[in-house]
Amino acid sequence: MNLCIDQGNSRTKVALFKDGVIVKNLLYRSFTSVDVERLFSLYPIKNSIVSSVANIEPAVVNALHRLSKHFILFDHLTPLPIANRYQTPETLGHDRIASAVGASYLSPNTNLLIVDAGSAITYDFVSAEQGFLGGNIAPGMKMRLTALNQMTKKLPLVEVEENAFRPLFGKNTREAIAVGVVRGIVFEVKGYMRSLKDQKTLFTTYITGGHAPYILDAMKRQEVIGEPHLVLIGLNRILEYNTNN
Repeated sequence: MNLCIDQGNSRTKVALFKDGVIVKNLLYRSFTSVDVERLFSLYPIKNSIVSSVANIEPAVVNALHRLSKHFILFDHLTPLPIANRYQTPETLGHDRIASAVGASYLSPNTNLLIVDAGSAITYDFVSAEQGFLGGNIAPGMKMRLTALNQMTKKLPLVEVEENAFRPLFGKNTREAIAVGVVRGIVFEVKGYMRSLKDQKTLFTTYITGGHAPYILDAMKRQEVIGEPHLVLIGLNRILEYNTNN
Protein backbone atom coordinates (compact mmCIF):
# COMPACT_ATOMS: atom_id res chain seq x y z
CA MET A 1 0.00 0.00 0.00
CA ASN A 2 0.94 3.65 -0.47
CA LEU A 3 0.34 6.16 2.32
CA CYS A 4 -0.46 9.69 1.10
CA ILE A 5 -0.73 12.61 3.53
CA ASP A 6 -2.07 16.06 2.68
CA GLN A 7 -1.60 18.52 5.54
CA GLY A 8 -3.73 21.61 5.01
CA ASN A 9 -4.24 24.80 6.99
CA SER A 10 -6.84 23.36 9.36
CA ARG A 11 -6.77 19.57 8.98
CA THR A 12 -4.77 16.66 7.61
CA LYS A 13 -6.22 14.28 5.02
CA VAL A 14 -4.76 10.80 4.77
CA ALA A 15 -5.41 8.07 2.20
CA LEU A 16 -4.18 4.55 1.66
CA PHE A 17 -3.87 3.45 -1.97
CA LYS A 18 -3.64 -0.02 -3.41
CA ASP A 19 -3.13 -0.43 -7.16
CA GLY A 20 -4.01 3.23 -7.68
CA VAL A 21 -7.31 3.04 -5.80
CA ILE A 22 -8.15 4.59 -2.43
CA VAL A 23 -8.97 1.78 0.00
CA LYS A 24 -9.04 3.89 3.16
CA ASN A 25 -9.25 7.62 3.87
CA LEU A 26 -8.97 9.38 7.20
CA LEU A 27 -9.25 12.94 8.49
CA TYR A 28 -7.21 14.36 11.38
CA ARG A 29 -7.39 17.67 13.22
CA SER A 30 -3.85 17.01 14.43
CA PHE A 31 -1.58 14.43 12.80
CA THR A 32 1.41 13.22 14.84
CA SER A 33 4.13 10.58 14.74
CA VAL A 34 1.88 8.43 16.96
CA ASP A 35 -0.66 8.36 14.14
CA VAL A 36 2.08 7.35 11.70
CA GLU A 37 3.14 4.46 13.92
CA ARG A 38 -0.46 3.31 14.29
CA LEU A 39 -1.11 3.36 10.53
CA PHE A 40 1.98 1.28 9.81
CA SER A 41 0.99 -1.20 12.51
CA LEU A 42 -2.51 -1.62 11.04
CA TYR A 43 -1.81 -1.69 7.29
CA PRO A 44 0.87 -3.18 5.00
CA ILE A 45 2.24 0.20 3.95
CA LYS A 46 5.31 0.15 1.71
CA ASN A 47 5.80 3.70 0.41
CA SER A 48 4.69 7.12 1.64
CA ILE A 49 4.52 10.76 0.63
CA VAL A 50 3.60 13.84 2.64
CA SER A 51 2.65 17.28 1.42
CA SER A 52 2.09 20.26 3.69
CA VAL A 53 1.07 23.90 3.22
CA ALA A 54 2.39 24.55 6.75
CA ASN A 55 5.36 23.38 8.79
CA ILE A 56 5.23 19.64 9.31
CA GLU A 57 6.50 18.17 12.58
CA PRO A 58 10.01 16.69 12.25
CA ALA A 59 8.84 13.67 14.29
CA VAL A 60 6.27 12.86 11.61
CA VAL A 61 8.89 13.09 8.86
CA ASN A 62 11.33 10.95 10.83
CA ALA A 63 8.71 8.25 11.49
CA LEU A 64 7.67 8.12 7.82
CA HIS A 65 11.29 8.00 6.67
CA ARG A 66 12.11 5.20 9.12
CA LEU A 67 9.07 3.02 8.40
CA SER A 68 8.76 3.44 4.61
CA LYS A 69 10.74 1.65 1.94
CA HIS A 70 10.44 4.80 -0.18
CA PHE A 71 9.49 8.14 1.38
CA ILE A 72 8.96 11.52 -0.30
CA LEU A 73 8.72 14.84 1.52
CA PHE A 74 7.04 16.62 -1.36
CA ASP A 75 8.53 19.96 -2.43
CA HIS A 76 9.25 21.95 -5.59
CA LEU A 77 12.29 19.75 -6.37
CA THR A 78 10.30 16.51 -6.45
CA PRO A 79 10.17 15.09 -10.03
CA LEU A 80 6.67 15.30 -11.53
CA PRO A 81 4.85 13.32 -14.23
CA ILE A 82 3.72 16.61 -15.84
CA ALA A 83 5.68 19.69 -16.85
CA ASN A 84 5.53 22.62 -14.43
CA ARG A 85 5.72 25.98 -16.27
CA TYR A 86 5.17 28.13 -13.16
CA GLN A 87 7.80 30.89 -13.01
CA THR A 88 8.37 30.48 -9.26
CA PRO A 89 7.87 26.75 -8.51
CA GLU A 90 9.33 27.22 -5.02
CA THR A 91 6.33 29.42 -4.11
CA LEU A 92 3.68 27.23 -5.73
CA GLY A 93 1.40 25.55 -3.22
CA HIS A 94 2.06 21.82 -3.02
CA ASP A 95 -1.69 21.17 -3.01
CA ARG A 96 -2.09 23.11 -6.25
CA ILE A 97 0.45 21.13 -8.25
CA ALA A 98 -0.71 17.85 -6.66
CA SER A 99 -4.28 18.62 -7.77
CA ALA A 100 -2.98 19.32 -11.26
CA VAL A 101 -1.20 15.97 -11.34
CA GLY A 102 -4.31 14.22 -9.99
CA ALA A 103 -6.60 15.77 -12.60
CA SER A 104 -4.09 14.96 -15.37
CA TYR A 105 -4.04 11.34 -14.19
CA LEU A 106 -7.85 11.11 -14.18
CA SER A 107 -8.27 12.96 -17.50
CA PRO A 108 -5.09 12.44 -19.53
CA ASN A 109 -4.34 14.43 -22.68
CA THR A 110 -6.97 17.01 -21.71
CA ASN A 111 -6.93 20.74 -20.99
CA LEU A 112 -7.97 21.20 -17.37
CA LEU A 113 -9.41 23.93 -15.18
CA ILE A 114 -8.96 22.98 -11.53
CA VAL A 115 -10.86 24.79 -8.79
CA ASP A 116 -9.79 24.06 -5.21
CA ALA A 117 -12.23 25.64 -2.77
CA GLY A 118 -10.45 25.54 0.56
CA SER A 119 -9.24 28.25 2.95
CA ALA A 120 -8.35 30.09 -0.24
CA ILE A 121 -9.80 29.32 -3.67
CA THR A 122 -7.32 28.51 -6.40
CA TYR A 123 -8.01 28.41 -10.12
CA ASP A 124 -5.34 26.55 -12.07
CA PHE A 125 -4.97 25.62 -15.72
CA VAL A 126 -3.20 22.57 -17.13
CA SER A 127 -2.54 22.38 -20.85
CA ALA A 128 -2.77 18.96 -22.45
CA GLU A 129 0.42 19.72 -24.39
CA GLN A 130 2.41 22.05 -22.12
CA GLY A 131 1.52 20.94 -18.59
CA PHE A 132 0.83 23.22 -15.61
CA LEU A 133 0.74 26.82 -16.86
CA GLY A 134 -0.34 28.69 -13.72
CA GLY A 135 -3.42 30.01 -12.02
CA ASN A 136 -4.95 32.48 -9.62
CA ILE A 137 -5.62 32.71 -5.88
CA ALA A 138 -8.76 34.25 -4.37
CA PRO A 139 -10.26 34.49 -0.86
CA GLY A 140 -12.06 31.35 0.28
CA MET A 141 -15.63 31.11 1.54
CA LYS A 142 -14.89 31.48 5.26
CA MET A 143 -12.40 34.23 4.53
CA ARG A 144 -15.09 36.23 2.71
CA LEU A 145 -17.63 35.69 5.47
CA THR A 146 -15.11 36.70 8.14
CA ALA A 147 -14.02 39.79 6.20
CA LEU A 148 -17.62 41.01 5.89
CA ASN A 149 -18.00 40.73 9.65
CA GLN A 150 -14.65 42.14 10.73
CA MET A 151 -14.32 44.94 8.19
CA THR A 152 -17.80 46.42 8.70
CA LYS A 153 -19.55 47.92 11.73
CA LYS A 154 -22.80 45.96 11.73
CA LEU A 155 -22.70 42.92 9.49
CA PRO A 156 -22.88 39.66 11.48
CA LEU A 157 -20.62 36.63 11.14
CA VAL A 158 -22.58 34.09 9.11
CA GLU A 159 -22.13 30.36 8.68
CA VAL A 160 -23.22 29.22 5.23
CA GLU A 161 -26.18 26.85 5.17
CA GLU A 162 -26.33 24.08 2.61
CA ASN A 163 -29.27 25.74 0.85
CA ALA A 164 -27.66 29.19 0.82
CA PHE A 165 -27.45 29.25 -2.96
CA ARG A 166 -31.13 28.53 -3.59
CA PRO A 167 -32.60 32.04 -3.49
CA LEU A 168 -31.25 34.51 -6.02
CA PHE A 169 -31.49 37.36 -3.50
CA GLY A 170 -31.49 37.17 0.29
CA LYS A 171 -34.61 38.30 2.15
CA ASN A 172 -32.76 39.27 5.32
CA THR A 173 -29.22 40.37 6.15
CA ARG A 174 -27.89 36.98 7.21
CA GLU A 175 -29.32 35.34 4.11
CA ALA A 176 -28.02 38.17 1.92
CA ILE A 177 -24.49 37.53 3.18
CA ALA A 178 -24.69 33.74 2.74
CA VAL A 179 -26.23 33.94 -0.72
CA GLY A 180 -23.90 36.75 -1.77
CA VAL A 181 -20.77 34.82 -0.83
CA VAL A 182 -21.81 31.46 -2.29
CA ARG A 183 -23.27 32.86 -5.49
CA GLY A 184 -20.30 35.19 -5.87
CA ILE A 185 -17.96 32.19 -5.86
CA VAL A 186 -20.19 30.26 -8.26
CA PHE A 187 -20.28 33.21 -10.68
CA GLU A 188 -16.49 33.44 -10.32
CA VAL A 189 -16.11 29.79 -11.36
CA LYS A 190 -18.51 30.23 -14.27
CA GLY A 191 -16.59 33.33 -15.32
CA TYR A 192 -13.35 31.38 -15.67
CA MET A 193 -15.17 28.67 -17.62
CA ARG A 194 -16.75 31.28 -19.88
CA SER A 195 -13.40 32.96 -20.55
CA LEU A 196 -11.84 29.66 -21.61
CA LYS A 197 -14.80 28.94 -23.86
CA ASP A 198 -14.46 32.40 -25.40
CA GLN A 199 -10.89 31.45 -26.31
CA LYS A 200 -12.26 28.37 -28.09
CA THR A 201 -10.48 26.15 -25.57
CA LEU A 202 -11.83 22.66 -25.01
CA PHE A 203 -11.34 21.72 -21.36
CA THR A 204 -12.60 19.70 -18.40
CA THR A 205 -13.32 21.35 -15.04
CA TYR A 206 -12.51 19.67 -11.72
CA ILE A 207 -13.75 21.06 -8.41
CA THR A 208 -12.24 19.94 -5.11
CA GLY A 209 -11.67 21.25 -1.58
CA GLY A 210 -13.72 21.45 1.60
CA HIS A 211 -16.27 23.90 0.20
CA ALA A 212 -16.61 22.17 -3.17
CA PRO A 213 -20.09 20.73 -2.29
CA TYR A 214 -21.57 24.25 -2.16
CA ILE A 215 -20.25 25.04 -5.62
CA LEU A 216 -21.25 21.68 -7.06
CA ASP A 217 -24.79 21.94 -5.70
CA ALA A 218 -25.20 25.49 -6.93
CA MET A 219 -23.99 24.53 -10.41
CA LYS A 220 -26.08 21.35 -10.37
CA ARG A 221 -22.84 19.59 -11.40
CA GLN A 222 -23.27 20.86 -14.95
CA GLU A 223 -20.05 20.69 -16.97
CA VAL A 224 -17.94 20.06 -13.86
CA ILE A 225 -16.51 17.03 -12.07
CA GLY A 226 -16.39 16.91 -8.30
CA GLU A 227 -13.44 14.97 -6.87
CA PRO A 228 -12.87 15.42 -3.11
CA HIS A 229 -9.63 13.44 -3.12
CA LEU A 230 -7.91 15.17 -6.04
CA VAL A 231 -4.82 16.24 -4.06
CA LEU A 232 -4.37 12.75 -2.59
CA ILE A 233 -4.80 11.14 -6.01
CA GLY A 234 -2.12 13.47 -7.32
CA LEU A 235 0.24 12.67 -4.44
CA ASN A 236 -0.18 8.96 -5.08
CA ARG A 237 0.58 9.48 -8.78
CA ILE A 238 3.72 11.46 -7.86
CA LEU A 239 4.78 8.73 -5.43
CA GLU A 240 4.25 6.03 -8.06
CA TYR A 241 6.11 8.07 -10.67
CA ASN A 242 9.16 8.40 -8.42
CA THR A 243 9.24 4.85 -7.09
CA ASN A 244 8.79 3.28 -10.55
CA ASN A 245 11.46 5.37 -12.26
